[in-house]
Amino acid sequence: MAAPALRPGAAARSLDVGVVGGGWAGLAAAVEAVARGHRVTLFEMAPRLGGRARALPDGVLDNGQHILIGAYRQTLALMRHVGVEPEQVLQRLPLALVTPDGRGLRLPPGPPLATFGWAVLRREGWSVGERLGLLGASLRWAAMRFRCPSDWSVARLCQPLSPRVRAELIDPLCVAALNTPAERASASVFLRVLKDALFGGAGAADLLLPRRPLSALLPEPAADWLRRQGATLRVGTRVQALSREDNGAWQVQGQRFDAVVLAASAAEATRLAQPLAPDWAAQAAALRYEPIVTVYLESPGTQLAQPMLQLQDSDTAPAQFLFDHGALSGMPGCFAAVVSGAAPWTARGLPATGEAVREQLLRDFPAGTWRQPPCVKRVVAERRATFACTPDLQRPPARIAPGLWAAGDYVQGPYPATLEGAVLAGVAAARALEQPLR
Repeated sequence: MAAPALRPGAAARSLDVGVVGGGWAGLAAAVEAVARGHRVTLFEMAPRLGGRARALPDGVLDNGQHILIGAYRQTLALMRHVGVEPEQVLQRLPLALVTPDGRGLRLPPGPPLATFGWAVLRREGWSVGERLGLLGASLRWAAMRFRCPSDWSVARLCQPLSPRVRAELIDPLCVAALNTPAERASASVFLRVLKDALFGGAGAADLLLPRRPLSALLPEPAADWLRRQGATLRVGTRVQALSREDNGAWQVQGQRFDAVVLAASAAEATRLAQPLAPDWAAQAAALRYEPIVTVYLESPGTQLAQPMLQLQDSDTAPAQFLFDHGALSGMPGCFAAVVSGAAPWTARGLPATGEAVREQLLRDFPAGTWRQPPCVKRVVAERRATFACTPDLQRPPARIAPGLWAAGDYVQGPYPATLEGAVLAGVAAARALEQPLR
């Protein structure tokens, strides 16, 4: 039996739709368009689908360690729609930000807002004043409906908190969610992420850690689903230009389309849109980016106390989080250390970053943790991993021109550059395809 559409109801008119880009936004747009009765051709210039969230060519490791949270409802719905059961490919855990010494913030199962308060009150290593200060700030943010002036940074928002609370909780959460240091990160976007996690209902703040390579979570199942529905996938094909006919139709690689979703990276979208919509292209070109580095390490026989542990970064310690792939994906002795906001470290070079992470793990974990000293297996850098999510950032709108829509985690929206942001943008673009044609 066919899977239900992501949103009930087919389009009033069946369109020929071109989707340029096969990352999570492009795949979401293609699936939604097909579900609404459109005929879809997808173009992807890389040899593999998935964009910045895919498996490496070896099919074992990913091009970066990603996590989802329970609030990513559109992403989870999309996975189910193409035949993936999230419960089988993701390990769901209550949010726990635990350091190698066993201290940290642990949210028990239940409504996130209530469990957050319980976890803060029981947090070891903080004074009573620090704990109450964080709870008071959280209540103020809730009273503000998780809104603040658009020009505030996260550092400005959290200035009343103690330096220890900021260093041990706010800064790691900020760089993990926005991939931008708190001094330069948008407080408005940060509060939106907190709002959806804390007020999104039971399970919204849960961590969803991949058990399988990223390509198996969505790109490969979505591609199979699209082919079964009659869509055409042209992988390894870089679109050279877009053009518009006098009657409003679009030309992509010599093929005519009623509408096009431009779901390529912001840089590619800028190149393609510039002759057609220079103002939109200028806005997209103005975005600045933050890198993420993932360091894969091996230590045979070692198993961590938690599948994910929080680390304290510094000028000599790059990583903020460490993942145990033995507990997650059946690769004992394999670990992934994540360096977000990694520009200072990419400037030092990837070999130096990998060695600094190795020394960080040896230094920060209790004696006896490592059965064998960890050795660096591979260092992967995504140099334009996310846009820099800064205060008052003007992101380009989804509509580029009549019948031409942008989809990507960088277009205007409430979220930072996340998988959920990409999927939401793709679905929204597909649902808007008919608007200028009515």
